[in-house]
Amino acid sequence: MTTGTSEEHIYEEARKRVKAKRGFWGNLIFYAVVNIICFLVWALGDRGYPWFLWVLGPWGILIILPHYLRVFVFEGGKSERRAIEQEAERIRKEQG
Repeated sequence: MTTGTSEEHIYEEARKRVKAKRGFWGNLIFYAVVNIICFLVWALGDRGYPWFLWVLGPWGILIILPHYLRVFVFEGGKSERRAIEQEAERIRKEQG
């Protein structure tokens, strides 16, 4: 494999990792906004049974367990180009 092809592969892998990380943060922000709205609806209502916990809990587990672990632990706020370069450098180090 030539150096150019190897560099292209490294850059593409780094780009994928950066995209996955940005996707995680987008999902986390959406989760927070929806749960704040659910909480406010509950708090401004009759404040009976805290039904918003049924949204908050399971959805939070689904974000943290598979998404966070896949993006940050197993594939282990910067600009995209800088983040891509950092990931590319990690891949270069992993390859030797």
